[in-house]
Amino acid sequence: MTNSKIPSFKQLLKYFWIAVTGKETEFTSGSIRKAIFMLSIPMILEMLMESIFALVDIAYVSQVSVNAVATIGLTESVITLVYALAIGLSMAATAVVARRIGEKDVQGARVAAVQAIGLGVIISVLLGILGIFYAKEILALMGGEPDLIAEGYGYTKLLIGGNITIMLLFLINAIFRGAGDASIAMWTLVLSNGLNIILDPIFIFGWGPVPEYGVMGAAIATNIGRGTAVLFQLGILFFGWGKIKLALQDLVFNLKVMINLVKVSLGGIAQFLIGTSSWVFLMRIMSEFGSEVLAGYTIAIRVIMFTLMPSWGMSNAAATLVGQNLGAKKPDRAEISVWKTGKYNAYFMGLVSLVYLIFAETIISLFNSTPSVVENGALCLQIIAIGYVFYAYGMVVTQAFNGAGDTKTPTKINFFSFWMFQLPIAYVAAIVLDFGAKGVFIAITAAEVLLAVMAIIWFKKGNWKQVQV
Repeated sequence: MTNSKIPSFKQLLKYFWIAVTGKETEFTSGSIRKAIFMLSIPMILEMLMESIFALVDIAYVSQVSVNAVATIGLTESVITLVYALAIGLSMAATAVVARRIGEKDVQGARVAAVQAIGLGVIISVLLGILGIFYAKEILALMGGEPDLIAEGYGYTKLLIGGNITIMLLFLINAIFRGAGDASIAMWTLVLSNGLNIILDPIFIFGWGPVPEYGVMGAAIATNIGRGTAVLFQLGILFFGWGKIKLALQDLVFNLKVMINLVKVSLGGIAQFLIGTSSWVFLMRIMSEFGSEVLAGYTIAIRVIMFTLMPSWGMSNAAATLVGQNLGAKKPDRAEISVWKTGKYNAYFMGLVSLVYLIFAETIISLFNSTPSVVENGALCLQIIAIGYVFYAYGMVVTQAFNGAGDTKTPTKINFFSFWMFQLPIAYVAAIVLDFGAKGVFIAITAAEVLLAVMAIIWFKKGNWKQVQV
């Protein structure tokens, strides 16, 4: 795969196999297009596995009871804190490990990996203690009714109590991605989610000698699936074929590296919390227009999130390429990698947007045939699709900042785009100007366009090339 010639289908299959088996690990020299392909394919598949896991989990639990589904909703709103911390630490781990690998400092990458895992363990143990001893109180605080708490507290107790499996799965996969071992991260999720899909019905409904646990069975299956995957990850780190191999003598506390990871991770945590909280407020505005409008919006967003997974995969590839090439003292190659990844992402998102614009009603009607739900869901898809090409570049450039270790810049951009612009515009357009739900959809698209433009302008300044991690 060179920069001058488009590969044949046979060559693409060959490169696809190399990508998913992880045989290509050099990304600071040679064809940039090939490097993007080799990193993007396993990362895209990794993201899709996460989507499938979420869909299967809720499909099984929805057969138990309404309270069971509500329990998952309430618990996930709390577990968002764990995700925020895990994602923030993961961004830091990817940036630092990628930089050390680019510098050919494998020992430094090992030190960063150990400190990241140590931080994750400390945080998750503290949160786990709260989950184990205060599960009922947590559900009550979130507004759960007594019968819901009685039925679902076991799920909350096990999921928050066992959050170390979530934390380490995120973190160690981030270490693999930073090292360029994206295929290992992908196969880890294949193992985790594959086990979860198999074990979910066994523990939820009680098959064979296994008793019926109801919604708590979903937490048992999730912890076993993720826990097994974490053991697999640790096995690779200590005995496997990845770029980073740990030994017992590496398990040493390093305050300087740990503080550096915390500094870099704060921006990542803030980015996640800004994004998720803005969606909560948008949902609150949407609730003003009735359940059918809200249902249409919810379905549209789920569809959008599913098709964003490949885009996220490419964006994560950009983060690794930036980190490794900055470490290799090749800032120009890092920048070219970002523009090329953005272009390929824009091609993909452009095609998806055309599908949404033409077939929006058909897509929404697959999930719900109520006319008002279909009408509003289709309108949401079409308006948001208008900004998809901008969103493609916005995601890639934002992740490029994170890959460079500059998590502060995208945090500022997110804060302004979502909190200072999107939320006020959504409220004014929808409520004050009486545009209804359409006002919210327009605000979402406008904010994503603004985010992309701001990110590109800031990126072109090149200050990210000077960031030290």
